[in-house]
Formats: sequence, structure tokens, C-alpha cells
Amino acid sequence: MDVHEGDFVVLYFNERRWYVIKARKGARYSFNEGVVSADDILGKTYGETLKTHLGIEFKLAKPTIYDIIYNSFKRRTQVVYPKDAALIVLKSGIGPGSRVVEAGTGSGFLTAILAYIVRPNGVVYTYETRKEFLDLAKANLTMIGMDRFVVFKNKDVKEGIDELGVDAVVLDMADPWDVVQHAFASLRSGGVLACFVPTVNQLEKTAEKVREIGFVLIEAEELLSRKYKVSRGETRPEMRMVGHTGYLIFARKP
Repeated sequence: MDVHEGDFVVLYFNERRWYVIKARKGARYSFNEGVVSADDILGKTYGETLKTHLGIEFKLAKPTIYDIIYNSFKRRTQVVYPKDAALIVLKSGIGPGSRVVEAGTGSGFLTAILAYIVRPNGVVYTYETRKEFLDLAKANLTMIGMDRFVVFKNKDVKEGIDELGVDAVVLDMADPWDVVQHAFASLRSGGVLACFVPTVNQLEKTAEKVREIGFVLIEAEELLSRKYKVSRGETRPEMRMVGHTGYLIFARKP
């Protein structure tokens, strides 16, 4: 498979030094390892080894959606980590064709993941009160072609959810309890509410509200992510890890 104009490409130097770029004719990319010209990449085959102007070798690799989102998107807000996004998608039953309401668009990281999962026939309705965040999210998603599967709404979701019979409602906001009633009305029977909150106080208040409204199968979880250094005779956990990012609450409409 060859590199074409507009493709995202991983330039791999080593395990710690690799970059995601978008190949555009005439573009030049500068790194500590040297300058790489897009014209030298276009038409090449993934897996090939090339050199920077300093003679340092790198390999061309095809990126995953994870590589692109978490290395190329611009951000102005705290973003949902992959570990949390993955559980949200799986436990909410989101898949191709799903209709999903999201509130708290932010920089659009989770929005992009949801759009990638629901394509080609699904849709994500994302609500955000701050237009500057919505515009940034729209630009991020447009860059990877995921905007086609998203309806961007500059609206306070606490005023109500316009969509009915949706498969999932995902709330990444400080006060999801103010939206739980709207989520219940919006969801189809069997639909899932997923909330992401950073503190135990918010966790308790949200859990109490979903019980009061009539949700069932309520679960609260926290995920921790730790990488390992793997080397013969030296394998051990890395010193740094992704510890607390937030709490997840899942609940289902009967």
C-alpha cells in the first residue's frame, strides 16, 4: 500500500520517537532527527525505510485512528483517555448504525471515537455550550473525515435532548444529574446512559439521580492503566502510569 496525498502517516524512528503527519505535496516536517519532505514520502510504500536530511533513518507506517486522534488533534480541554473511551463504547453497546447523544464535546476526542464506531450508517449528536470548543471539535473531526457522522449542536443539553429513541447517551460534564431525566426520555428501551465524572461527590450524586429516575443495572467503575518495560531479565512496571482520570457510571433504561 502506497502513501497518497492527504494520508496520515507514522514516521517511526524508535519506540520513544515517532510522529504522525499528514502528507501534503510540498510540505516539510521538522523534528529533532532532521527535516522530512512530504514529496519524498508520497508514492512510497508503508514499511519502507527512508532518511531525514541529517541521514537518520525512519520507517513509514500506517497509523490507527488512536494514533491520529491522540497525536494530531488540537486540544483546549481535558480529553477522555483511551481506557475510558473504550469501556464507554463497549458497555454502551455502541456499534455501526448506532444513534448516540453526547454532551460535553470539548475538543472532540471522544466525539471522533464515537463517530468512527457508528459509521457508516450511524450518527453522533454532540452538544456543547461553548462555540469555540464546538468549532475546534468540528475542525478536528473534519481533518479525519469523521464530521460526516456527527451533528454539532451549540446548545445546553440541560435544556433538553432533541433526539428520541437513541441507543446511548454519553455525558462528559460536571453536573450530569441535571441531564439524567432528559437522557431517560431520549433513550430507547434497553438504551444505555454513560457518565464520566472526576470526583466521588459527582459520582454519588449522579448514581442517586439515575436510581431515582428509574434506570436499572447501575454500575460505577474506575480504570487504571499501567505500561510495562519489557526487557529480558528487567521486565517491570513503568514508573509512571495513567492513574485516576475519572469515574464511569453506566445505567440502562428498562
